Amino acid sequence: MNVTECMKTRRSIRKFKTDPVDHLKIESVVSSASYSPSWKNTQITRYTAIEDSSLLAEIADKFTPEFNSNIIRQAPVLVAVTFIKGRCGYERDGSFTTKKGDRWQMFDAGIACQSFCLSAWEAGLGTVIMGVFDEDGISALLELPKDQELAALIAVGYPDISPEAPGRKPVEELLRYR
Repeated sequence: MNVTECMKTRRSIRKFKTDPVDHLKIESVVSSASYSPSWKNTQITRYTAIEDSSLLAEIADKFTPEFNSNIIRQAPVLVAVTFIKGRCGYERDGSFTTKKGDRWQMFDAGIACQSFCLSAWEAGLGTVIMGVFDEDGISALLELPKDQELAALIAVGYPDISPEAPGRKPVEELLRYR
């Protein structure tokens, strides 16, 4: 599968088969995602793969709204994507390089999430990135290091649905030349 085909065929999967996902497959996806670009090559993105059914149930029941908890309850793996705080957007003296300040952290995590999802798709896995959750609750439950911040949750598994591609805006609406 080439990159364009991967981007055009990957979908957000919200229903998964119950089949477990082999650790080697997850590790391969993370290895591929590690090549994502990052601010000054800081490589701040980290991943926590959650398979424990009691942890998944607690996250679903206590820390996510129903539309996400329904996905989490039946996904074989939930990946908590975090980033190391205070490394992106800064100069060595601690000042910000651009007026975006530390928002480059989420930019880098977002690039890594997309790379993760595309690599997972190439490996036959479906994913959906979720951003609505109780960040403090999940961070405490997972005992995340204090220097890390939770950026996103990604449900991972073998797709049990094949959604159609939603419509796309025409290039003329998305692009302008000056």
